[in-house]
Amino acid sequence: MAHTPRHPAYALGVLILLPPSESKTGRIRGRPANPERLSFPELAPTRAAVAAVLAMVSGHPDAPTLLGVSVNLRADIAYNTRLGSAPAVPVADLYTGVLYDALDLPSMDTAARRRANRWLVVVSALYGALRPADKVPPYRLSMGVNLDGLGPLASVWRAPLATVLPIAAGAGVIVDCRSSTYAAAWAPRGDLAARWVQIRVPGATHMAKHTRGLVTRHLCEAGVDARTAKALERVVAQRFETTLTKPARPGQPWILDTSVW
Repeated sequence: MAHTPRHPAYALGVLILLPPSESKTGRIRGRPANPERLSFPELAPTRAAVAAVLAMVSGHPDAPTLLGVSVNLRADIAYNTRLGSAPAVPVADLYTGVLYDALDLPSMDTAARRRANRWLVVVSALYGALRPADKVPPYRLSMGVNLDGLGPLASVWRAPLATVLPIAAGAGVIVDCRSSTYAAAWAPRGDLAARWVQIRVPGATHMAKHTRGLVTRHLCEAGVDARTAKALERVVAQRFETTLTKPARPGQPWILDTSVW
């Protein structure tokens, strides 16, 4: 898979923000990640700081408690101690789970996959922001963690993400499919907020994730360069039941309630 160009002029179309998945796939063989090849190189100092503290915390006997996960996930936590040497996996293949199963990147045609590589950004507690073609190792870390020595990760990432995501948004709509935990790491401000649309799905969490994955796939397949919330709704309404609600006040997102027909 070709590496996605990082020049700001490449930020065309829409910006679709996704949460990561707690479930990830790994590899037995392969080269480790090359930090210099990741998208958003401006995030490198914060990535390095978070990785260093995470490795230290993950080697502690109380690591599950410190990272807010079950003691049954020690094998996942062990990934955090091998970030520099473990085989790297393309982000498109790394994250599994309900949303990513519905998105189903491998089955997209060439044009849709090319748009996905440009438009999708996964907001990560370890890497800040990643695109599908980036290669990183499996890890276990949630944006809701208060990481010893650094603090709440949503706060740690807020300023760094504010330097890169507005550029990635370009002139298009910001389609927000993140959970509240990851949405806390960055919120569009100023003129960007007027183009910020949260995808809200009624019902259980499983259905919400599934529907957001389907919406993301549809946008990549439709290929429409939406510049307003209403233009975005017209595209989504081709495949889903939709209701668009204006922001309650300036600085808040439009809400696009979405459900499968």
